[in-house]
Amino acid sequence: MQKLLSYTSLMLLLITVSCKKFLEQPPDNRAVLNSPEKVAQLLGTAYPQANYMAFSESISDNVADKGVGVLDRTNIDPFFFRDVANIEEDSPEFYWNACYKAIAAANQALEVCATDAKKYAAQKGEALVCRAYAHFMLVTFFSKVYDPATAGNDPGIPYVLKPEKVVFEQYERKTVRYVYEMIEKDLTEGLPLIDDKEYSVPRYHFTKAAAHAFASRFYLFKREYSKVVDHASNVFPNNNIVALLRPWNTEYRVLTYNELWARYAKATEPANLLLAEARSLWGRNYVGIRYGLDATKSSEILLAPNVTGGTRIFRYQLYTSGTNNYFLPKVNEYFVRESINAEIGFPYVMVPLFTAEEVLFNRAEANVFLNNINEVLTDLNAYASTRIYNYNEGAHVITASKIRSFYRTSDAQQGALQAVMDFKRAEFVQEGMRWFDLLRYRIPVTHTLAEGPSRTLKADDPMRVFQIPDAARLAGIAQNPR
Repeated sequence: MQKLLSYTSLMLLLITVSCKKFLEQPPDNRAVLNSPEKVAQLLGTAYPQANYMAFSESISDNVADKGVGVLDRTNIDPFFFRDVANIEEDSPEFYWNACYKAIAAANQALEVCATDAKKYAAQKGEALVCRAYAHFMLVTFFSKVYDPATAGNDPGIPYVLKPEKVVFEQYERKTVRYVYEMIEKDLTEGLPLIDDKEYSVPRYHFTKAAAHAFASRFYLFKREYSKVVDHASNVFPNNNIVALLRPWNTEYRVLTYNELWARYAKATEPANLLLAEARSLWGRNYVGIRYGLDATKSSEILLAPNVTGGTRIFRYQLYTSGTNNYFLPKVNEYFVRESINAEIGFPYVMVPLFTAEEVLFNRAEANVFLNNINEVLTDLNAYASTRIYNYNEGAHVITASKIRSFYRTSDAQQGALQAVMDFKRAEFVQEGMRWFDLLRYRIPVTHTLAEGPSRTLKADDPMRVFQIPDAARLAGIAQNPR
């Protein structure tokens, strides 16, 4: 026993000395953010690694009840205008958490950037714009849409400006106006600092073009239309619009649906201004979900914007899978195994966060409100030239007269706005973008059920604002009214 105790005491002494020596050693340099290159690596995680398409598409007017199909809560609950009873990938809560993780990474980077403003200028620019973007998406989904008359009273979301260093930090929502002011501050300070030469794969980062694209969306929501036009035009510096748009009626026309899936979200596709990786089931679900694109909706959305008089857009790229399941080959899943020999893992998709098409529509919409109808027509014709099969400028040109006739209106502005909205709806079907327009214009949404009465989400319905996660209450964040 005496010998055992002696051995035990000796071992404890050796362990204590060893631990002391270990703790006296400097940490692994790879874990220390002490160079622009390391901060840049951290900023690769400052983009929300989650996908909003499932819940935002399912709550929109792009979907119908097919009667049968894949049942998924992130599709079912938004369709019935209910809070989503799911916290896994594609849910609002998963997206909320991913945004704040991205913000935490941006704030960690900014803390390092503050040590040497000149040395870390480009990284600071990217971090500020990343922080602005994640907060913008949060306030868009989890607060009322920006309205100058009410934004000073409408609850916003917490705008986090520093890394978390306590276990249970307390936050306050403040107002939508405050959140927008902070977004604008970060965006306008960060954008001029961005340096595209710092990126090895620019499409995965906020380049100048991507940052201007974000600004064009932000100011569209803020209703500052001259700024929308200015930022959008910076994406097309030489007015080289057509070269950046997806060639649906030429190159895309001859691709198989597998080839389209492979190309749509590639970094080499000029239309993709910013891409982000997201854990998501949407790539496998959106084709066959019960509440999605059926024959009636596909005709309504994809065949209606025929103001050009030409062969309707996307007619040759619309596919079916089984009964009444219509889809455009866009969101392609890739499966990441937990290890080389593992049979389990996680599904991921690449999400186009900003595209040249959106920027074009943002500018066109802003020009509608600025009453620059000729500029609107120029942008719509550029778009149509890449979408109408066998496009002929003389035969298919969009004019104010055609718009008035097609929409049966004498109001040139109203007709032009409707044309922009219709083309945009068709362009982004199954990507969740339609919800942003429904929010901004407070458009009611009606979902007709295969069995039972229809349901309508009115313009002032509180369910238009997604619920803040239960877990956020621990941080003192009030939930949205129901």
